[in-house]
Amino acid sequence: MTKDLRENRLKARIRDIADFYHHKGRMPSFSEIGDMVGMKSKNAVYKLVNKLEKLKVLERDDKGRLIPVSIASSVKMLGTVEAGFPSPAEEELSDTLSLDDFLVKNPQATFLLKVSGYSMSEAGILPGDMVIVDKGQVPKSGDIVIAEIDAEWTMKYLDKSGDAVTLIPANPKFKPIKPQKELKIAGVVTAVIRKYR
Repeated sequence: MTKDLRENRLKARIRDIADFYHHKGRMPSFSEIGDMVGMKSKNAVYKLVNKLEKLKVLERDDKGRLIPVSIASSVKMLGTVEAGFPSPAEEELSDTLSLDDFLVKNPQATFLLKVSGYSMSEAGILPGDMVIVDKGQVPKSGDIVIAEIDAEWTMKYLDKSGDAVTLIPANPKFKPIKPQKELKIAGVVTAVIRKYR
C-alpha cells in the first residue's frame, strides 16, 4: 500500500470517528471503532487508537476512555464586537478556537449540569442553562460551587470565613444556607452555556 493511500485511509478513519463524536455527543468504544472502520481484530483497533493518540487526535483518561482532542470542533474567531456603542466592524478571520479547549481545562475532571431554579439568577445563571463544573479545582471563597449540603444538592457561591462555611445565593429571594451536618463540594462552576435558538 502506498504512503498516500495509507494517509487517505487514516484520514477517512479519523473523519468517521469525528462524525460519530459530533453526532452522538460521545466518543465511540473500541468495538464501535472496529465496526466503523471495518477492523475485526481488537489488536488492530488498539494499534489505530495508539496511532491517533500519537497524532493528538484523541487521548485516553485514567480509566482508558477516549477523549477527543483535535477532532473536537473548532469555531472561527472573527475578531471582537463592541457591546457598548456601535462601531464599524470588519469581518476578518483572526483565529480558530476549539470550544472544548476554551471552556474545559481538565477534561477528565469536568462534567455538565443543566440548571433548574432561579437562586443564581443575578450571577447570570438561569433555568435551562448548562454549567461546566470542574471537580479537580480546589474551591475557594467566592467560587460558584456544586455542593451536597445535608443530603441535598445545590449550586451557590461559596463563602468561607475561618471554619464557618456558608452557601450564598445570587438572588435576594433565597436565603444563605449553612450546613447543619455535612457539606461536600462536588466541583467549581467554570462556565455557563446558554443556547438562544
